[in-house]
Amino acid sequence: MRIENEKKKAVLVSAYASRDEKSAEASLKELERLLETAGGETTAILTQIRETPNCRTVIGKGKCEELRDICENNGAELVVFDCELTPSQIKELEDSVGGDVQVIDRSMLILDIFAAHARSAEGTLQVELAQLKYTAPRLVGHGREMSRLGGSASGSIGSRGPGETKLELDRRRVRSRIASLEAELEKVARSRDVIRRSRERSGIKRCAIVGYTNAGKSTLLNRLTEAGILAEDKLFATLDTTTRKYTLPGGRDVLLTDTVGFIRNLPHHLIKAFRSTLEEAVFSDVIIVIIDASDPERDNQLAVTEKLLSDLGAGDKPKLYVMNKCDAASDEEAIYSLTSLESNSSICAISAKTGEGIDDMIAKLEETLGVGRRRVTFRLAPNDGGIIAEVYATAENVETEYGDSFVDVTADADEKLCGKLGKYIVKE
Repeated sequence: MRIENEKKKAVLVSAYASRDEKSAEASLKELERLLETAGGETTAILTQIRETPNCRTVIGKGKCEELRDICENNGAELVVFDCELTPSQIKELEDSVGGDVQVIDRSMLILDIFAAHARSAEGTLQVELAQLKYTAPRLVGHGREMSRLGGSASGSIGSRGPGETKLELDRRRVRSRIASLEAELEKVARSRDVIRRSRERSGIKRCAIVGYTNAGKSTLLNRLTEAGILAEDKLFATLDTTTRKYTLPGGRDVLLTDTVGFIRNLPHHLIKAFRSTLEEAVFSDVIIVIIDASDPERDNQLAVTEKLLSDLGAGDKPKLYVMNKCDAASDEEAIYSLTSLESNSSICAISAKTGEGIDDMIAKLEETLGVGRRRVTFRLAPNDGGIIAEVYATAENVETEYGDSFVDVTADADEKLCGKLGKYIVKE
């Protein structure tokens, strides 16, 4: 499915329980923006309050008839459901709506946007893998022509063959391509690991810039490093990770990495395909969480970001929360009162677009990078080479002084190292 250059007219559909009305409205607004990013145009929105979705068509029979009339009256070619549809539901809905109207779900739309915006070779491979894994189980009913089977040994003239149906051949090709893509991405992942280990040996601290899509991550990296990344007011404007070196005012170099944006109900296969890219957050020393201060949904968006970080195994990393677009926020006090933030969290407000608050953010970043470190002196024996090497590998600003029968190693060490080598500490 590709719609970015066709400006297809679409009808958005949502069925939700009465208790979920507020979140459903926010999700529909986001779906409308996703459709716009993909190049589509919303002509109508159909909603239904249902405590449980219809197992065949999600919405009820009467709403299906209403949906068919809306499509006919508005010339809609596309129907987008704000939920995940099963193959049988897609078929039932397309049969119910009739004509040439295509029915897709939220995940399909997001995958299409990723396919349109992927630029690097790795990004293209990741998107194709996610698309294939998502669509493979949906070959049945995915278009009316796919439901016709052929190739039976006892079938009519013209349909005899080796015994494999067209659908089975399609599935075999998909499985083969998935295996090929996974092998290629495994090579990319190994290459990324080599680069990562090289960065670890360099001792340079790594900061991952994460956040909800369109929160301003790329704009911030451009502001700090002149990275030249495409930064547009669109969802998922950039997908490929970019890493740049930045020198802090104190003279310390850090690596800043821009990552792919998060979104609610991000397709599972997309998370798996982009795992090596998203793991930049896992292997970072500090996570810079960008939040759109001007978006009334910022609290829910932060909750989505926090959950995805936790799922990736990066939930316990030191974080700096950056309220971006503060120049466009209507309530300055509200941007500091996010309910999901702990009271001791490091937080600042900036405008990556104008540069407002950047100096304060950098100062807080320096503080966050030093969290848990203290200046200590370890007194070691000259033959404690392994311990000395460990201090050099894990601590910062290491200085060594040799005595007649000892070696004093002074460094900025974290709590883990201080606890491990506590018996050697002679000065703090």
